[in-house]
Amino acid sequence: MFELQDAFARKFQYLRLSVTDVCNFKCQYCLPDGYRPDGRKSFLTLDEIRRLARAFAAMGTSKVRITGGEPSLRKDFTQIIETLAATPGIQKVAMTTNGYRMAKHAADWRQAGLTAINVSVDSLDPHMFHQITGQNRFHEVMAGIDAAFVAGFEQVKVNAVLMRGLNDGDLDRFLAWIKDNPIQLRFIELMQTGEMDELFQRHHVRGAVIKAILLQQGWQQKIRAHNDGPAEVFWHADYQGEIGLIMPYAKDFCASCNRLRVSSLGKLHLCLFGDYGVDLRDLLADDHDQGALQQRLREALADKKATHFLHEGHTGMTPHLASIGG
Repeated sequence: MFELQDAFARKFQYLRLSVTDVCNFKCQYCLPDGYRPDGRKSFLTLDEIRRLARAFAAMGTSKVRITGGEPSLRKDFTQIIETLAATPGIQKVAMTTNGYRMAKHAADWRQAGLTAINVSVDSLDPHMFHQITGQNRFHEVMAGIDAAFVAGFEQVKVNAVLMRGLNDGDLDRFLAWIKDNPIQLRFIELMQTGEMDELFQRHHVRGAVIKAILLQQGWQQKIRAHNDGPAEVFWHADYQGEIGLIMPYAKDFCASCNRLRVSSLGKLHLCLFGDYGVDLRDLLADDHDQGALQQRLREALADKKATHFLHEGHTGMTPHLASIGG
């Protein structure tokens, strides 16, 4: 039997690993007031990350996505990539970034073993980008995407959180952008976090609306690979790029769940919308604890629920998106 499998026969080949909760952007839907440092926090060390990756890989995980906060703010970020890429069994090492340091470091990350990049670009209008992210860095981020292609990445995934009245009118501009560029544009449905209910009510756009538009325009849905993320991906014969839709409120969203999360402080989160984390850090201090670490992962998976209960207004850990790599 697959070692990372829950009671619903879902297999978990995909780990989202947060390495810091520090971020230099102030996105309205995540950290609208900016990052507030806590001097008591000590993020996972390189050795702890190595031991964690070994345990997950030994149990069938083949893909690790490095998240934050903004992961590239760590001084040892390139070494983190190298460590994960060198782990036997790990075939894909991806990252999610705000693009702040891509232009300067994309080539180094590629050489270190990074295989995929997701970068957040919530609007192609520099002024709206500034309004949503709190940073006037649109042109730097776009230069970073260009640098990723020069470095040899065949595709870049671009994340945009859909927000009514802000960027929901950008669809045509986004489509024009990916017509001749190998970009997978991923529209993410705004989630209700419990602390920003007013923002959700004011700006939420249903991903199903975008899906209907795409199907009407001749886009076709791709078959999902076993270690892909949660996006429904669409292609069109006239476009080099693709469209991905991440719709957590869609029916049966959780049925294909294949990912687990570990926070920057070493806690396992079975679901982005769960209420608690399982501490792993006491078993990351020594190489000899690998067996005990794997056993704790097995036991934790027994508690994974069939669904996230978002439809019942349950928001779980989403107020802490930046710390668990949402």
